Amino acid sequence: MRKLINAPADVVVDALRGLAAAHPSLRVDLENRIVVRGDAPRAGKVGLVSGGGSGHEPLHGGFVGYGMLDAAAPGEVFTSPVPDQILAATTAVSSGAGVLHIVKNYTGDVLNFRMAAELAEDEDIGVASVLVNDDVAVEDSTYTAGRRGTGATLFVEKIAGALAEEGGALDEVAAVAREVNERSRSFGVALSPCTVPAAGEPTFELGDDEIELGIGIHGEPGRERAKAATAIEIVDAALSAIDADMPLSGAEVLVLVNGMGGTPLIEQYVAYSAAADWLADHGAIVARTLVGPYVTSLEMAGCMVSVCRLTPELTRLWDAPVETPGLRWGR
Repeated sequence: MRKLINAPADVVVDALRGLAAAHPSLRVDLENRIVVRGDAPRAGKVGLVSGGGSGHEPLHGGFVGYGMLDAAAPGEVFTSPVPDQILAATTAVSSGAGVLHIVKNYTGDVLNFRMAAELAEDEDIGVASVLVNDDVAVEDSTYTAGRRGTGATLFVEKIAGALAEEGGALDEVAAVAREVNERSRSFGVALSPCTVPAAGEPTFELGDDEIELGIGIHGEPGRERAKAATAIEIVDAALSAIDADMPLSGAEVLVLVNGMGGTPLIEQYVAYSAAADWLADHGAIVARTLVGPYVTSLEMAGCMVSVCRLTPELTRLWDAPVETPGLRWGR
């Protein structure tokens, strides 16, 4: 195992130290292992908290800041944060207007965020929760009951974060987060596995001429094992699966071509070229685009395509200013 680390047990804490040093506008609490927006809590503002296993950077800590999350709770690599972490993040951003938990649909995340919400409510903090389950590849997996939460988590955090920044009430922010999730779908493809530092070996094996269609962001198995293919064929498989579940013809869409961590940006743009052609050929109108490694899986090579069917209001909120380590525009 060759990784740029000091010791497997220290990866998350060392990364949090680095995040704090690189971005002094954030408050990084190493004791509780949370990342908090520097000006939180803000009077009258709904707080947004998300989190999950580390290894998906910049998700979630890299999306803490103006226009997105108020706090993130990073667990160990590919492991849910514990309820006490999530409660600490919730308490840190509570201003009396309530807190929204944005939760990817993985069993550990769901259970631990639910427990943290109950603990927060014992402290008179109003909490609403939104479940992200955008992955169309498999209905159930080794990590979930129901669809997994993947690339569209970024869409939910950005758009809900914009409305919260404008002063939206908790029920309004939760409603727009649910709307974004309902209008979003994702499909991922792995060209190689990844290695969790604590395990020291790949999460799965692929032959030299094999790819995995429909993987999740923890390296769990996908829909099927297939022979290596061109970028056009891979993107066609992803968008065809999305279109079969949520028809795209005639829709204005936001498209994310997401590198899984080990894919060069040049290849991500090759994939986006194929996606743009596919969408045009199938009658979809690309209104907004994002290309890059935003929801990763350590050093996995591959890509994930995420699509959101936009409305004028969702487009407006997507375009609103944002300033975080991982995403910024308009300020």
